[in-house]
Amino acid sequence: MTTVSELKASGQIWSLHDQVSPKEMFSTGFTELDQALQGGFPAHTVIELHGPTGIGELRLLLPGLTRPFAREQLLVLISPPTFIGSQMLQNAGFSLTQILVLHPSTAQDAFWAAEQCLKSGCCGSVLLWQSALSIAQLKRLQLCAQDGLASLFIFRGQRQSQLSLPVALSLQLSPALSGIQVQVLKRRGGWPVAPILVDMTKRWPRLSVSENAANTALILSHSA
Repeated sequence: MTTVSELKASGQIWSLHDQVSPKEMFSTGFTELDQALQGGFPAHTVIELHGPTGIGELRLLLPGLTRPFAREQLLVLISPPTFIGSQMLQNAGFSLTQILVLHPSTAQDAFWAAEQCLKSGCCGSVLLWQSALSIAQLKRLQLCAQDGLASLFIFRGQRQSQLSLPVALSLQLSPALSGIQVQVLKRRGGWPVAPILVDMTKRWPRLSVSENAANTALILSHSA
């Protein structure tokens, strides 16, 4: 019979006072988000993201996904809802030979593809767009990520009455003029924190609006 200590050691359960070792984390590429997460994204585990599509959610992940030790591994995108621009990935530091985009015909096929990629050992990160997952499926994906030393990011769409999964990190994403607002819904070894504004004006100035520019535009619209 599996003991509580064994389950905690495997990462399947944890206590609120448990702390995640810095060795098991990697930088998100954004200082403000790293600080809020006390080091960055947890590695070799499952991270879920809630929010509308097309608000810059992929840009939020790219700086962290191109970390040095992952550059010789594959980045797999499964069932992305929109076209993935190759130029954006190249500008982020990826070679197109490292990118694998899969469009399975069913949700079950997408789940199977995620399992195979995670445990293959040749994928640094897997991005899966799938709103409905069971706890049993999540546990299987978690074990595959641990075995293959890979990270899985699951985009689950808008958060409504969806089942809360036992993931290491759960984030709610909302659009903002200068980037993305991130709300930490759940984090292993930590307490909820206030929403974080991740500023993308320096990395992608054409796709964001600085606070000063936004305030100027607001003043002009009121004075017109």
